[in-house]
Amino acid sequence: MKDIISDLRQWCTEGTEFALATVVETWQSAPRPLGAALALSTDGDVIGSVSGGCVEGAVIDVARDVLSDGQPRRVRYGVANESAFTVGLTCGGTIELFVTRVDDNLRSLITALTDAIDHGHAAAVATLITGPHQGARLLITDPTTSGPPADTGLTGELEHAVRAATQGQLAAGRSAQIQLGGEGPHCLTDVTVFVEAYVPPPRMIIFGAIDFAAALARLGSFLGYHVTVCDARAVFATPQRFPDADEVVVAWPHVHLDQVTLDERTVLCVLTHDPKFDIPLLVKALRRPARYIGAMGSRRTHADRLAALRREGLTDNELARLRSPIGLDLGGRTPEETAISIAAEIIACTGGGSGLPLSATDNPIHRC
Repeated sequence: MKDIISDLRQWCTEGTEFALATVVETWQSAPRPLGAALALSTDGDVIGSVSGGCVEGAVIDVARDVLSDGQPRRVRYGVANESAFTVGLTCGGTIELFVTRVDDNLRSLITALTDAIDHGHAAAVATLITGPHQGARLLITDPTTSGPPADTGLTGELEHAVRAATQGQLAAGRSAQIQLGGEGPHCLTDVTVFVEAYVPPPRMIIFGAIDFAAALARLGSFLGYHVTVCDARAVFATPQRFPDADEVVVAWPHVHLDQVTLDERTVLCVLTHDPKFDIPLLVKALRRPARYIGAMGSRRTHADRLAALRREGLTDNELARLRSPIGLDLGGRTPEETAISIAAEIIACTGGGSGLPLSATDNPIHRC
């Protein structure tokens, strides 16, 4: 529900009564990811989406029922169901939703969750979607851990198990449905928990204050990255030239890299194509965690760059992480077209895509 959290908080502040439907499981070519949410107020106002339009009408009907009787529901729509074609889920995927009426405890949780997000803290919400405590929720924030909202009934071993599962997903930065008890990791009555993780936006660091960087910064911001542009040349690295960047840093690239925290979601784009900047930077970058490391330059530049990096002691495994020449082969030439090719490669790398036209593959269009 992160994409509608601000609207939900406003409804909570205004005292609006509403039901919340959340995607808690997906299979095959599901149109929306885990955590996608739709909310329906008692006045009939709707915010959010759980299927990109395929089943919204049917979900709204379920939400009305939940508003009426207060009983949470799990519903599933998919191509295997007779109702799939009736409600319009024609994309071939299956989604499972948990629909609940928002009470005072959930209002408090949404407010606390919004505060954590606003302060840049990671957070995770666990929702029990089966079992005797169906609908109970637990909020975990980092660096501090909050207790369960009042009157959820989560106590003792059950609370400990839910808390441990939630902290594990928060550390991984992933949302997931988890089974506790039975075949699960804890000896409890069977309980299904949906954990939705909220983590700060991933970082995109662009080295080289050039026109291509301005176009890429614009796309990176659009894709939800926290974008930094770094260049040692103060005359080029100015906020005015990069209005879409979250920050513009004047520093030698390899020096700045030493000063920032990288993780497995970080994207590094080296656009300087100048050995005095590239080589010291890539020596450090290829030995640190990052989702994607790409460098601009011709094939000859890339060959020279690889030779220089080998002289610096980098191994073949380390060099294999470098994507250069940067971007996918889309045939573009302008800064904007080049930025799209780089962004496309980043998306393919992150999502495990092939980079081929969908018409040339038989893979699911939307990966789970």
